[in-house]
Amino acid sequence: MQTKRAYRFRFYPAPEQAITLARTFGCVRVVYNHMLSLRSTAWAERQERLGYHATSVALTALKKLPDYAWLNEVSSVPLQQTLRHLQTAFAGFFAKRTGYPRFKRKDGPQSAEYTASAFRWDGRSLKLAKMTEALPIRW
Repeated sequence: MQTKRAYRFRFYPAPEQAITLARTFGCVRVVYNHMLSLRSTAWAERQERLGYHATSVALTALKKLPDYAWLNEVSSVPLQQTLRHLQTAFAGFFAKRTGYPRFKRKDGPQSAEYTASAFRWDGRSLKLAKMTEALPIRW
């Protein structure tokens, strides 16, 4: 049986690291909102349910568009994870456990989820995918 773990860290990023993190948070929010809009439109116009696979294909196509080329500047892992979060939100909605998923606001709580393959932790610093330097963790 596997144990799931989550780590929460407080760190004080350098200015360029803060910019990269803010860019990642923004990209996660844009992808979530775009895919929520895509799924809502597909249902409203065609009564078609789009699942994780369809939104993953749409994300790949979105990243190839010139207007969204900036999505390639951040790690793809948080973008894929936000699709999983959206899928979980819709699963809860269809099971009548939660309400309809809501759009994410720019001034709301910001987060990005990295899988184990997208970060490295050495006990003192955290290295995230597509970041040039590790984030020093202060206890």
